[in-house]
Amino acid sequence: MTPHPYPVPVFLYHSVSDDPPSWIAPYTVTPRVFAEQLDRIIDSGRTVIPLERLVGALRGGPPLPPWCAVLTFDDGFADFYWTVAPQLTERGLPATLYLTTGAVHAPGESPSGSLLPPAPMLNWRQVSTLDAYGIGIGGHSRTHAQLDAVPRQRLCSEIVDCKRRLEDVLGHPVSAFSYPHGYSSPTVRRAVGAAGWTSATAATRAFSSPADDPFRIARLTVTADTSPALFRQWTEGQGAPTAPLRDPLHTTPWRLYRRTRATLTGHTGRRQPPQRRC
Repeated sequence: MTPHPYPVPVFLYHSVSDDPPSWIAPYTVTPRVFAEQLDRIIDSGRTVIPLERLVGALRGGPPLPPWCAVLTFDDGFADFYWTVAPQLTERGLPATLYLTTGAVHAPGESPSGSLLPPAPMLNWRQVSTLDAYGIGIGGHSRTHAQLDAVPRQRLCSEIVDCKRRLEDVLGHPVSAFSYPHGYSSPTVRRAVGAAGWTSATAATRAFSSPADDPFRIARLTVTADTSPALFRQWTEGQGAPTAPLRDPLHTTPWRLYRRTRATLTGHTGRRQPPQRRC
């Protein structure tokens, strides 16, 4: 594979709000800042492409444009419908929205099936509308568990049930997955592929590239304290390493610590549905 001459920023957003719950505030940008960042991407001359075009290039398909970017959003906050989608539509920009299916709820009800703390989340009617208007819909697990720290059966349920629920609601296949917290492992990545997902994104604070792993696509996390100067660097292809990258030395010890802690404290008090194989 010929190396791409430019690193590819795959931007990772969560909530876009002026008044987010305190737990997600560090990962929230205001609507004003979000608009400025979108305009900064456009002014840089980058072409914002759909995620599937990047995935296609990673799998040997048509090459990418020489100066491109990808927009992704995790979790499924309600502000995507009211704030993000209008700004994307106004500029004609594609994006992928990764949903924690247990956090999405029926209209008029409250979410009750995920580990995420309380926050306004999308309902299924809004998800269907976004899908109909061309927003890419992907999966972000069923409950937002740390997938590399859960037992095998729970891992399969998180991955398989998420895909099944999205496809039942939308009426068509979904193929893009995002690891909750950015955590994965070889076992998790194999399970994601076995369940029928064809790509998965991480949160490595790095640029992607055509040499990237389609089940470990690098992203740049945009947070409340991402400065205009740093964001400008990212649009210019600077300020972060380029994937593929080796795991940091602390990755395995940190995973073992989280797995042990989860075993000792329990993952959740919620009742789990029947487990499925993957």
